[in-house]
Amino acid sequence: MSEHLSAEMLSAFAGGELAESELTAAQMHIDQCLSCARQVVHEYLLKAQITESGRRYDAQPEFRGRMAKLAALNVETAGDGTHSRKAPEPKRGFTGAAGWIVAAVILLAVGAGTAVQYEVQRRDAARDAVNAQLAEAIDVHIATLASSEQPQVLSSDRHTVKPWFQGKLPFSFNIPELLPAGTTLDGANFVYLNNRPVAQLLFSIGHHRVSVFVEQRSGNNATSAVATSRAGFQVQSFSTPELNAVAVSDVDRSRLQELVEAVKDAQAQ
Repeated sequence: MSEHLSAEMLSAFAGGELAESELTAAQMHIDQCLSCARQVVHEYLLKAQITESGRRYDAQPEFRGRMAKLAALNVETAGDGTHSRKAPEPKRGFTGAAGWIVAAVILLAVGAGTAVQYEVQRRDAARDAVNAQLAEAIDVHIATLASSEQPQVLSSDRHTVKPWFQGKLPFSFNIPELLPAGTTLDGANFVYLNNRPVAQLLFSIGHHRVSVFVEQRSGNNATSAVATSRAGFQVQSFSTPELNAVAVSDVDRSRLQELVEAVKDAQAQ
């Protein structure tokens, strides 16, 4: 979004004083900028208040009648060559356009407010979805650590682990050929996160166990990059055009990052 409109521009918009080209550009900006929409409302109310205050000093009908008679008398008593002038018609000012300005300002303010509110709600929903996904990934990782069972596919060979998922997952992924120093592939599990099928790749970094959850990406479940600490575990995530991935471990963050980058880079091969 561009910078806010100047005070002069907002005042001219509220007063209906902008040229058509300027009005269109200003209206497009105000429709997207809640701050400027609020300022336009303020300008309108200020102008309306000034106009209403000025009406307190309108001349009474009797006074206007006396002044009209006096003006007519002055014209009649003037010498030859004196010509009366037609009183100019009152210039249409702000009050004449008040109706459409009220409607326009309210619609713009409501429109901008609704857009901002929708964006906030959308971001809150997306954040809640990410938090739920990370929490579930941690729970599954903890359950794996507590389980005495072997991985569903027990192998350090990526050529064994990857084909094992064929027919189980509606997508494919790559496992790095070269892992960071001190990192080994232990196997994998087929699990569900948020009711979606996911590959749980199991690694070891020294004595620390790592779960890397890989799922298919769709338009409504794209995961932004996250690097955080929760419940004593390091959590990092990434997305590619086809996949989302979340890594969970109690290992040092920098070492987990090395593995995450290796898995991410492998998807481009």
